[in-house]
Amino acid sequence: MDSDLRLEHEAKKLHFIEMDLIVQFPRIGNKGKYLSYNVTFIKREKGVVLSKKIVKLETIIENPEFEKQSHTVGFYKYFSGEGEALKPEYLEIRRIDNVEELWLFLNALDI
Repeated sequence: MDSDLRLEHEAKKLHFIEMDLIVQFPRIGNKGKYLSYNVTFIKREKGVVLSKKIVKLETIIENPEFEKQSHTVGFYKYFSGEGEALKPEYLEIRRIDNVEELWLFLNALDI
């Protein structure tokens, strides 16, 4: 297994279901406050990846589009299917109404 695939496989992943955003937290490399964490940000539409890039978590959280709504967030390790049929296999799902609730969820997941 190549190193990029292995690191992605070991990452902890959150799916912001309404916006169809995936945020992957690498297993190693981040310390300190969550806002400064480097994450892989994947924007999808109908299951199709539109963009994938590494950003600071604060770039996502402080986006007005992200801030203006509550989110259903699914934590998962694996997914099945491809394209529009790609479905994460959630280990836990939570409703997040504000940033503080997101921090509590990340703490509970030991991220």
